[in-house]
Amino acid sequence: MSKIRQYLSAYHPIVQVLLAGTVFISLTSSMSMPFLAIYLAEQTELDYALIGLIIGAGPLAGTIGGFVGGTLSDFFGRKRLMILSLLVLFIVFGGFVYARSTIMLLLLSIVRGLAASFFATISKALMGDLTPEEKRFRVFSNRYLAINLGYSIGPVVGAFLGISGSALTFFLTAAIFLLYALVLPLLFSRYLSGRESAESTADDEPLSVAHVWSVVRNDGALLMFVLGGVMLMTVHGEVSVPLSQYLQKDFVDGVKLFGLLMSVNGLTVLLIQVWLTRWSERFSLFRRMVMGSLLLSAGAVVFAFAQGWISFIVAMFVFTLGEILLVPAEYAQIDQITPPGMRGTYYGAQGFSELGNFLGPWLGGMLLSAFGGTTMFLVLALISLASLLCFARGRKLYEMRKKQAGAVKPPVSTTNLA
Repeated sequence: MSKIRQYLSAYHPIVQVLLAGTVFISLTSSMSMPFLAIYLAEQTELDYALIGLIIGAGPLAGTIGGFVGGTLSDFFGRKRLMILSLLVLFIVFGGFVYARSTIMLLLLSIVRGLAASFFATISKALMGDLTPEEKRFRVFSNRYLAINLGYSIGPVVGAFLGISGSALTFFLTAAIFLLYALVLPLLFSRYLSGRESAESTADDEPLSVAHVWSVVRNDGALLMFVLGGVMLMTVHGEVSVPLSQYLQKDFVDGVKLFGLLMSVNGLTVLLIQVWLTRWSERFSLFRRMVMGSLLLSAGAVVFAFAQGWISFIVAMFVFTLGEILLVPAEYAQIDQITPPGMRGTYYGAQGFSELGNFLGPWLGGMLLSAFGGTTMFLVLALISLASLLCFARGRKLYEMRKKQAGAVKPPVSTTNLA
């Protein structure tokens, strides 16, 4: 009990509520969104490619949302935009149950991507505002833990209760968003009344898509890293979509197996991420990218030829190890090539890699429809390996730029490209 009291007193009440809300949102969303492809296949006449296009449109819209969120928060204020985003998500998840036309489903997906990106961006900023600098790393680590806690429990529970991907789970997710939208204003009025930090966006730097793209075009190393990121995100960003379609189409109890695999993914991150990340820091960034890409490709190959539940579990475990290695290494590479005073712009450029979250479901759906699951996963494995060509070229261009500039950053063991 003393540890619980110590934890509760360590963070602002709003931060604690946001963390708790993250668990519940992840728990219910993991019973609905990963199964959306299955739900649409059962409830509509859409083919796999079109379903992938609809689902992928959400993350694509979310990529743009990251650029316009700052501008909208200037207009509405952070608190109001958070509440508005939650209410929009409530409507969207209820809408998925009733929508049948392609246009309406596409519109719902796009709106969901935008609203989710607004809420995630603003909630993280608010958590940072309300947390002392020395505690922020722990807060954001707890947020990542909260997300994976929900995703490690929700899919398997929902699948084995027989409710995952059903109308009930979409209504349940909508209800959580509505409850969240009703509770937060009460807490804001009690704990944030008069708090300028909750509304201030003076420290934010809203970036335009045109500005960031002009920087990408003029920096060859950044362009290569972004292209490599797009390719990797195509493979692992929304892998749940083609995987769920494949299992539902070709395997008995495929929905239950898919729920189990999503939980394996979440549990692997929870249990192994810290150890694996620390272990990998002994290697250069490029070697980490190579290891991660090879593991991602190996997992995809095992998926391609897997027949039983054990082989699918092994495939997901290997695939997730690759994901754990790749995500922080990508961020570290972008950080290293960033010129002084341009961190926001370069991080914004990395957001273009989210395009892969659109390409993955769409491409996977087309390949599954035309050639079957084996070919689909083998193509994804090749894309993962091909990304290394982009990263290798980007590393070479960065080294050339350093030589031409005659200025080399002080070497740091955990982010060394050499």
